[in-house]
Order: sequence, then structure tokens, then C-alpha cells
Amino acid sequence: MGIQHRDFPNKCLKNRRDFCGGIHFSSSHQTSKCQFCVKCPFKNHISHLLHPGAEVCYNRVGCFNDAKPWAGTLERPITKLPWSPEQINTRFLLYTRSNQNSFQVISAANPSTISSSNFRTSRKTSFVIHGFTDSGEASWLSDICRKLLAIEDVNCISVDWSGGSRTAYSQAANNIRVVGAEVAYFIDILSKNFAYSAANIHLIGHSLGAHTAGEAGKRAKGIARITGLDPAEPYFQNTPIEVRLDPSDAKLVDVIHTDSGPLIPSLGFGMSQLVGHLDFFPNGGVHMPGCPQNIEIPNITVEDIWNGVVNFITCNHMRAIKYYTDSIGNTGIFTSYPCANWNTYQAGSCKTCPSSGCPKMGHYADTYKGVTTSSQVFYLTTS
Repeated sequence: MGIQHRDFPNKCLKNRRDFCGGIHFSSSHQTSKCQFCVKCPFKNHISHLLHPGAEVCYNRVGCFNDAKPWAGTLERPITKLPWSPEQINTRFLLYTRSNQNSFQVISAANPSTISSSNFRTSRKTSFVIHGFTDSGEASWLSDICRKLLAIEDVNCISVDWSGGSRTAYSQAANNIRVVGAEVAYFIDILSKNFAYSAANIHLIGHSLGAHTAGEAGKRAKGIARITGLDPAEPYFQNTPIEVRLDPSDAKLVDVIHTDSGPLIPSLGFGMSQLVGHLDFFPNGGVHMPGCPQNIEIPNITVEDIWNGVVNFITCNHMRAIKYYTDSIGNTGIFTSYPCANWNTYQAGSCKTCPSSGCPKMGHYADTYKGVTTSSQVFYLTTS
């Protein structure tokens, strides 16, 4: 579809709908402010939504464009703009010691829901964020919350963005930009309305959820910690830091890599790139004990894989979740060692700890005293 030669309004008007290549933007009948508008790159013309350089703006979370590095690159070949907050419908599901088995839905857009909930500003807060095709009501998120609550009185919030995760992978990979902005907005409301510091916040994200946490950390400065559980490789590996999880996104960024083989042809869904202060590669980070060996399929696309053309196995990719969950309350496991590479580790050459000690992969990674500004790599074996 080509450029639609129509006058582009300076702002949305009351009770008005216009169309941009067949895709509408609208305004509330109660206000002249836009709910969302598509800004097009040519003055006085409206272009197709997917034209490179297009921009979409949403109340509360701001504007997003599809120019480089978000699209038009080798790493991100398919151009997509993120869906609206209304379509993604990000929900925040609160668990506390008072409601460990049933969540309370709280919303930064309606802060009274936070005030009337079991959320307490005297506690630290953990946000758990799922990945592609997953849901905030999946059992592993509430399992992490229950294990955290068993050892510490925290606010544990499961972030459900299933409205934006169950679509084409290239779309979901862009929807996380809005989800990350929603998480950052939530943190901002906690600060402004409840005098709650980002230094009390820990974000835990799996796959696309890890990069969602990174987006939140870029927007809400001062977050204490982000834990990336096998951050997704497609559309993120080898991209600039504004696109992906990066050590600058929190005071501590620790990452568990469990499926870091190449996506094509080995169907490795996690990153091999170092994206944290502490990057852990259990069992070498490619094949986890108890998981089937990934098959190799040449000449396959990312969308083919994620859309089910290939009946892929995600055991290795999901194992990062198990390792993190198992580590909660278990301070004696997952001691990890600095080493040049996995082969050297396997040869037995890296079984000593430096003066700063050896970190524990998982929940207790934050007890490590040797964090620096650069990424450090650690290896370990698991049963």
C-alpha cells in the first residue's frame, strides 16, 4: 500500500477518526488529546503504518518509531510498531504473604487499587515478567513469588502481557517496548504517589521478558537489580544497547544463559552475547542435563520457528526459570567459577575463586562482592 495523500491533522480532534493506510487513530470524545496517533514521516501526508520512520504515540507510555535500530537491520528484518496499551492490556498481579495463592490486580493508571491492596511500601518489590506466547498467570511466575515469600516479606508482582505475547514473534518483540514502558510507569507512580524508591525493586524476566525488564530499566532509573532468564536471541542479539538488556539498565544485571546455541540451524532461542554484569553459563549454556538435544534445521526463518512450522523444543530455554526458582532459599548451590570458556572449565582448570569470592548463580547472585562495570563470565555444572 502506498502513501495516502491526505492532509495530516496537527492533533486529534473530538469525535474524529482518520485513517492511515487503512489503520485508524482516534481521540476521546471527552478530550482533544489523542489516545493514540500515527505520526508519518512526510509533512502533510499520511503514510502506511509500516513505512520505515513511522511513529506511534500512546498516552502514558509515550512514542515509538520503526526507524533503525528498531527495524530495517539484519537483526530486525521485519518492521513492526508496538501495539497500543489497550490491546496489549498489561496487568500487574500482586502476591503477598497475605494472598500467596490468589493475586490482586493493581494498576498504576488507578493508584487507588495499589492503596487498597496488600502492597506495602515497607517491603522490597519483585516484578516477574514472562516471555513469548506465555502468560502472567502461568504457574512458574506464582511459583517464584511463593518461594520468594517463603524467605522474605516482599511485594511480588507478576506482569501479564499475554495480550501482546501471543502473536507473531516479530510483533511480540516490539510489543515489549510498550510493556517495558508500562512497568516503568508503574515504578514512576510508586515513586511519585507512594515515595517508593526504585532501589527497592528487582525485575526478573524470562526470554522476551528479560528485554522488557531492560526497557523498564532504561526508563525508570535507579532500579536495584534485573535478572535475565535466558534473554531471547532473535531480534536482540548483536543489537545496540537501546534495543536489548544491558548492564546499564540496573545497578546489578545478572543473566542465566541456558539455550545459547545459534537459532539457525540449532534452534537456540537464548542469547550467547554477554548482556549483564554477571553472565552465567551453566553446563556451557547450550545443552542442559535432562533436555533433549536440539535438532538442527537449515534454511528456516525465525517466524517459521515461532509460528509452529517447526515443532521446536524449549526445554533448554525454560531451564533458566527452573534454576532461578531452585536457587531461592538454597544458598549452598550453584557456585560459579570465572573461566575463559567452557572447554577450559571442563578440563578442570577453573575451580578456584578469586579474592572477591565466587558468585552464586540465581537468587543470591547479588551477594557477590566482585561486580565491576564490565561483564564477567562464570561457568558451573548442574545435575
